[in-house]
Formats: sequence, structure tokens, C-alpha cells
Amino acid sequence: MWLDGSCSCGAVRFGVEAYAPVPFTRCHCSICRKTAGGGGYAINLGAYKDTMTVEGEADIGVFHAVIDGKESEAERHFCLRCGSALWVFDPSWPDLVHPFASAIDTALPEPPQVVHMMLGSRASWVRDEARPGDASFDVYPDESLEDWHRRMGMLDARPTKRGG
Repeated sequence: MWLDGSCSCGAVRFGVEAYAPVPFTRCHCSICRKTAGGGGYAINLGAYKDTMTVEGEADIGVFHAVIDGKESEAERHFCLRCGSALWVFDPSWPDLVHPFASAIDTALPEPPQVVHMMLGSRASWVRDEARPGDASFDVYPDESLEDWHRRMGMLDARPTKRGG
């Protein structure tokens, strides 16, 4: 599924082909909460890095979170003008990029289930929003973004061309 995204002020626009376009996870870790906001959690989608197009690259900053006292290799991209969280790239998976659902302008599919993760790091002011059928984890879930999409029958096939 082709996704178009942008920051709040419009200085940065991007597009990318998502193989995992359903916003089903809600990460409650302190890094996602503080850098991406959105109800105290962030939602990442899965996409192919080689399909990504970006306008406004001069207005993009990169943040490396510190995890367990070490700087993470993961790059959290954001708009330098308005601060909007845009996407995460981790060199451990060089073929992938993970846009934040909050930056996507394309209508996204509604998830049949929500996975609440990193609840052990949830802020005290964030209510438990789990509904019947949702899954909750104090740390990371048992299955990956791709595996969840595959199990739910929502994994997009690799396109042969942009938007295809």
C-alpha cells in the first residue's frame, strides 16, 4: 500500500510503499512517548526503504535515543521546523523503514486488534485502553510487525512499481 506522509508544518513530505500498513501497535515506552507523543504512545508501520521518496530533506533532523546507557543506532527522523516525528530507520534492518502512523496522510486500514506494548514503561497518567481481543505486553510482543500482518491476512505483497 502506498503511503503519503508529512509533518505538521508541511516542510517535509514523503511517500513509501508499506508492506505492513495497519496501525495495530501502541508502544508505551518512554522514548516513543516523549519523541512521538500521541496519547502517550507511538505507532510504527513497516515499509520498504528503497521505495521512499522525500521532499524537504534539509528540514529533517535525526535523533538517536539512549537505551541502557548506550546510544541506539536507530535513527528517529523528525521535522526541524515543527518537531513532528516522521519515521524510524534502523541499520540492523537496512531494507526497511518505519513511518509513524501519526505522520501518514493516507487513510490507513482499521486494525482488527490492537497490541499494547511496553506497558511496563507506561506513564502513570495513561489509562489502559485495551479492549476485548487486544493483546498487552509489559515489554515487546511475541510476534513481529510482519508476522502480525501475515496472521491477520493484511500483509501487502512487494510491489513491482511505485504505488503498485
